[in-house]
Amino acid sequence: MKTALFVLLGAFALFHIANLIRCASRSASVVRPTGMQVLIGFVTNFFDTLGIGNFAPTTVAYRWLRIVPDELIPGTMNVGHTLPVIAMAFIFIGVVEVETVTLLTMIGAAVLGSWLGAGVVTTMPRRAIQVGMGIALIAAAGLFTMAQFEAFPVGGKALGLGTGELVFAAVGIFVFGALMTIGVGLYAPCMILVALLGMNPLAAFPIMMGACAFLMPVASARFIRSDKHGVRPSLGLTLGGLPAVFLAAFLIVSLPLTVVRWFVIAVALISGVGMLRAGGAMMSRVLPGGLAALAVVLLAAKRWIAESWVAPQSSIDNTALQQAEEHRIAGDVADVYGAIYIASAVLVFLAVALLAWQRLRRSKT
Repeated sequence: MKTALFVLLGAFALFHIANLIRCASRSASVVRPTGMQVLIGFVTNFFDTLGIGNFAPTTVAYRWLRIVPDELIPGTMNVGHTLPVIAMAFIFIGVVEVETVTLLTMIGAAVLGSWLGAGVVTTMPRRAIQVGMGIALIAAAGLFTMAQFEAFPVGGKALGLGTGELVFAAVGIFVFGALMTIGVGLYAPCMILVALLGMNPLAAFPIMMGACAFLMPVASARFIRSDKHGVRPSLGLTLGGLPAVFLAAFLIVSLPLTVVRWFVIAVALISGVGMLRAGGAMMSRVLPGGLAALAVVLLAAKRWIAESWVAPQSSIDNTALQQAEEHRIAGDVADVYGAIYIASAVLVFLAVALLAWQRLRRSKT
């Protein structure tokens, strides 16, 4: 089955290359990207391979350096990033072990969500979705941070899902695929979903890269036909992006599982804050209250969290051993409480700091 997937990926790559050749043949002169355009491709695709995404940093770079007119940025990014993303899919599908049924089902669900769900999600309030997803990603990052300190049971090492979990995952990633059409990225939600279902976080990489590899060539063909992209900048993204993909992929697959989970936390935080910023005015009303509310929930649920996570290892008859076990449990509960207190304090501090920053901005304007 993986062989068929590789053949299909190769066909999509050839389809995109043929479109690029036809586009270049229409140019009267040789198309050569500048060094800066190639550098942007290298940097953005390096971080994209790590799961952080490339559209947002590419947009920032293009606008800051005034390389591409705003109306050509979407097409330039789609055309330029397509081949690096296909390379990511080839690498991660080949290197990261994921159960074939799980892999194909989740890639197919994301692609179908993007194709079939676009008409539904485009009628929904975009900012409300971005704010909701942003808060959810930041909350998930908080849970994963607690899990890293063994204060909350999250994550696992599974490489596949059972029938019920797979159906749930397919529905979730179908929705994420549909939300891609309004600018809500697939990477961070996919990584969180995979980890929450008990899979190895690395399993998200072939799933999300594979889905994007099948979506981007089709979108790019439309931009190429309508001439709605910058030819030289898009070529710079491709030429700079391909070597960056191989370098970053080698880095991510060689990291220990604990470090990969920290990457998931970082990606969730970066994506969550980005979505809240994209939510615009709603951020100033929702985020401080949301952070404070999350802190209250953590404090209110601290006993339940501790009792769910810390439990006796076995029934012990020996009195001395029983006392030692009770001492261990009391220490573990104290550790969980300490982690919750620290997390709550950080959340409250962030809420207060954000309110102060917003007030300062309003006073200056």
